[in-house]
Amino acid sequence: MILMLVILTITIGLFVWGKYSPDVVALVSMLSLFLCGILNLSETLSGFSNPTVIMIAALFIIGEGLSQTGWTALAGKKLITLAGKSVPKLLVIITLGSGVLSGFVSNTGTVATLLPATISSAWSIGTMPSKILIPVAFGSNTGGLLTLTGTPPNIIANNALIDAGFEGFSFFEFGLIGLPLLIIALIYFRYVGFKILPKNKTNNKPINIDSTLHEWIEAYQIDNDYYQLRIRSVSKLIGTRLKDWDLENEFKINVIRLKRRHPNRLKGTQPFIEFPDYETDLRYHDIITVKGNTEDINKLMIKFRLGLLPKESAESELRHNLINQEVGMAEILITPKSLLVGRRIKLKEYFKRYGIQLLAASRNRAPYLEEEIRVNAGDSFIIRGIWEDIEKLKNQHKNIVVVGSPEEMLKDVDELTPKSYIALGALVLMIVMLVAKIVPGAIAALISAGIVLFTGCVPFTKAYKSISFTSVVMIAAMIPMGVAIQKTGAAEMISNSLISFLGKDNPTLLLAGIFILTTTFSQFINNSATAVLMAPIVLLAASTIGISPEPLLITVAISASTAFLTPIGTTTNAMVMSSGNYKFMDYFKVGLPLLIIFIITTLLLVPIIWPF
Repeated sequence: MILMLVILTITIGLFVWGKYSPDVVALVSMLSLFLCGILNLSETLSGFSNPTVIMIAALFIIGEGLSQTGWTALAGKKLITLAGKSVPKLLVIITLGSGVLSGFVSNTGTVATLLPATISSAWSIGTMPSKILIPVAFGSNTGGLLTLTGTPPNIIANNALIDAGFEGFSFFEFGLIGLPLLIIALIYFRYVGFKILPKNKTNNKPINIDSTLHEWIEAYQIDNDYYQLRIRSVSKLIGTRLKDWDLENEFKINVIRLKRRHPNRLKGTQPFIEFPDYETDLRYHDIITVKGNTEDINKLMIKFRLGLLPKESAESELRHNLINQEVGMAEILITPKSLLVGRRIKLKEYFKRYGIQLLAASRNRAPYLEEEIRVNAGDSFIIRGIWEDIEKLKNQHKNIVVVGSPEEMLKDVDELTPKSYIALGALVLMIVMLVAKIVPGAIAALISAGIVLFTGCVPFTKAYKSISFTSVVMIAAMIPMGVAIQKTGAAEMISNSLISFLGKDNPTLLLAGIFILTTTFSQFINNSATAVLMAPIVLLAASTIGISPEPLLITVAISASTAFLTPIGTTTNAMVMSSGNYKFMDYFKVGLPLLIIFIITTLLLVPIIWPF
């Protein structure tokens, strides 16, 4: 027992020091427990087979599915609209959303879903993610107290009560204390926590499509001579193909995109043809996006009796017509060793070999406005293509530099597609399976993650990249510490001593002791394990002094969800650690005042709602 406490103390000290990565510290701690003979092999590696760890990894993939298909970008923009430019207001909105959602979705699922949108929203309104992410984690922990199934300690406390021969808690009964605590958390972060939260520098700033397009428009003059034309019923183009007309030479225009006004998916008619070629047929009411000078466009409209659609702002036009979940844009630079140097290529043409379309060029930091260009080293181009093809371009031409990250740019596309609803449906399916208890939580998460992967919402190549292995490994490596605390008898010894010292005469003092003991354990071991450990002890204490076990068990559930002092207390704390670049002491500074307020609130309200 003494050896285990020494290892625990050193582990906590290394976490606080912050010099080494938390997953490395956790792994060293886990190995020390084995090498010192405290745990056997199966106990040492139990964390890596723990369903919670598997579920967390799957939840990261589900969250990536929502991000890749536009939901997080859409949510981020809605949050920004509601918050305006007020960081405190955004903090309150995102914390409230996290709390309410976690009452019905797992805390880890809530954070995994909101994490990308929160980071994007924070950057968009001019603050660091570290000013927002801890409230998301703490809000989800608190919101789990709104319902019976909101968090595992609630279920453990309820089952312990039923097993002891008492009537269990109702589904929303936990909300009698959970809702006041959530409101208190909102007020705390708005007026106190916001000032304490650190402003840590991070490199996870997401790409903003709108600002990027604005930069491209200025540098490349992409918006010049950019039009949308409608094929009217009297047009000679109807029933023909692009190869029947020499539009490029006769009118010096290029057809960039075609939109079908009357698509029929059952007959194989797609709503858009992103890259029209010579075989593309033209139909009544089609809308073609073209590039050419005004005089040539007028000639084209007169000859083929085409209608001109009103022009939006340049950014909006490009944003909605040239970028979506399937097709994107990027900037590339030509290096001196590139095979393209010296070649003549036409701008605005679609090159099937590479799966890209050249929209614009720049040379010597000035737009290149000719129709054809002889490529020089240092030239830069704006390209358009399938997102995956743009990524592949890096490998096809080693001496072409793709500026920025198309993968991250895709996440800022807020246009919803059929895949978007598949990803959302996978999340809803997981929630239904969890609420109805159809399958265990880890299996539910794996099924939903499988749907996201096999339907293409997240490519298999990106699945592993979406998982935060630092968080996953740290949690898996720390679970054995909870096993060791129970196995050596340290937890039971400390618990019995505290209850014997505090609980003989004053039930409220006993309640305070239970809260402090439970929250202390929850800072370092899994909150479910903490609740399992404490439930039989508080039942025995209630029976010994002749009081109702309900207020004691409710307190166990509350305090097991108040792991506000360390990043290892809950999976949600660990999930936001790397994204906010938090240190161990950041949690302690922000969490300690909130924990004290929660203790006082619990001691005041619980005896009133659930009398002794």
